[in-house]
Amino acid sequence: MVTLAQRIEALRTEKGLTRPALSLALGLPKNAVEKFETGRQTPTKDQQTKLANYFGVSLAYLQGVSDDPTRQDSWMTAALSDAEPEPETPVLRPAPRPKAPAADGQGGILTALLSNKAFHDTLKAEILEVLRTREGQELLAQIVKKELDRQK
Repeated sequence: MVTLAQRIEALRTEKGLTRPALSLALGLPKNAVEKFETGRQTPTKDQQTKLANYFGVSLAYLQGVSDDPTRQDSWMTAALSDAEPEPETPVLRPAPRPKAPAADGQGGILTALLSNKAFHDTLKAEILEVLRTREGQELLAQIVKKELDRQK
């Protein structure tokens, strides 16, 4: 697993920046990035957010929790783009319920997960946790604004 220190160093190196240059760009003390990369100091949550925003990556990627650098607002905001026209009156249909796995074992793991209440509860909890973040709140505000504008 990649550590926060390793991820910061890799992102800085990819941009061709020195440690002091990155510290300066983020408004941090001159030797802050050096301390982060050597593990002598862990960046605060605010500093981690600054780093993630500067490099255009998600906090999870920066922290080494994920190998996907895509920021939540990058893929979720794409859903808000006006590239595809919206239907005049949206038709809301319930998603089809997944079928239970076949008795002969041909249902697959995904089907089994989708029919599992514990999985549904865990997924719901994770989604709610993401929506409580600043990025999630901003996204919800954009969606509500867009829907209200559409209804006018």
